[in-house]
Amino acid sequence: MLIRRKEAKDHGTKRLVEGTINSGETCLIIEDVVTSGSSVLETAEVLWKEGLKVTDAIVLLDREQGGKAMLEKHGIRLHSVCSLSQILKILEQQEKITSEMVVRVEKFIQDNIFKPSEQNGTAPVKRVCREISYASRAELPGTHPLAARLLRLMEKKQSNLCLSADVNSSKELLQLADTLGPSICILKTHIDILDDFTQEVVKELSVLAARHEFLIFEDRKFADIGNTVKHQYKGGVFKIASWSDMVNAHAVPGPGVLKGLKEVGHPLQRGCLLIGEMSSSESLATGDYTKAVVKMAEDHSDFVLGFISGSRITEKPEFLHLTPGVQMQAGGDSLGQKYLSPQEVIRKRNSDIIIVGRGILSASDRWAEAEAYRKLAWESYLQRIGVCTQN
Repeated sequence: MLIRRKEAKDHGTKRLVEGTINSGETCLIIEDVVTSGSSVLETAEVLWKEGLKVTDAIVLLDREQGGKAMLEKHGIRLHSVCSLSQILKILEQQEKITSEMVVRVEKFIQDNIFKPSEQNGTAPVKRVCREISYASRAELPGTHPLAARLLRLMEKKQSNLCLSADVNSSKELLQLADTLGPSICILKTHIDILDDFTQEVVKELSVLAARHEFLIFEDRKFADIGNTVKHQYKGGVFKIASWSDMVNAHAVPGPGVLKGLKEVGHPLQRGCLLIGEMSSSESLATGDYTKAVVKMAEDHSDFVLGFISGSRITEKPEFLHLTPGVQMQAGGDSLGQKYLSPQEVIRKRNSDIIIVGRGILSASDRWAEAEAYRKLAWESYLQRIGVCTQN
């Protein structure tokens, strides 16, 4: 067993390392806490100078601020008894801290990540993140399972683009899903505007969703009493719950609309988006109404995974925000539709996913246009969370 001193003694061996040293042997470093990894690395450098090999280090607590990556760059594997995120999860499960406190601590961790310098590979450089990533939000204990799946899918595909496939032909709908599926994270349908709907269409649509890894969102906008929406969701001609990953609903009927939908959707692991704001001019979904929508979502977070809104309406990262009415150039149409640019929606209004319809459908090259929207929206997200910023 060796002990490393902070300073060499002025008597005896006058070494930084005390103990029997046999050059060529492998030494395991034991530390209490690791942050940037610099302390472990300093000890390793002393041991290397004594002719010892260092390949592994054990710590009681990994603060998850870049230490593991730093040490791996120097050939040292880090093994931790526990991590800060594990402690947070246990404390939250035991109701010792709130989910809001968990988010605040995780944000602090993200804001103080260290990574090795690209120049010499040793000096820690602080990496600044303004908010937690989609991937980190997927791991929060309060995130709906469907939202977590979507967030991971978004990170994997580098896409926060939802295509609004408002077409009248089943053939065109399936062509869009097949051609643009690789570029999108969600396909939004209005299944009741198809002139030739059959159950075979949604079966094929589900196959394409699995192949290209996107979720299906039927934009049904349920707005009736619980018993009615339950039957609309489960049965009828469209049997929406059998194929659509998520639906949306107005909050006007009160919580009964969610209770009715949840009876059908929750056992199927479906989810619902509440309409908090709309992209049409002079919409009444503002102010106190929007606040009531957020409260309803919080009360039914086991089924509600987020909102349709023009901007972020709650700071809780467990909820997703999807914004419709997005085009490259802001503006509007003659029927009261207001358009926002992807940069405005993602960077300034802090939404998560852009919903684009006519901006892509009216293009001569739909795939190229979808890719342009995807890249711009994703770059806006990266800029928002500060993933490229260093100091």
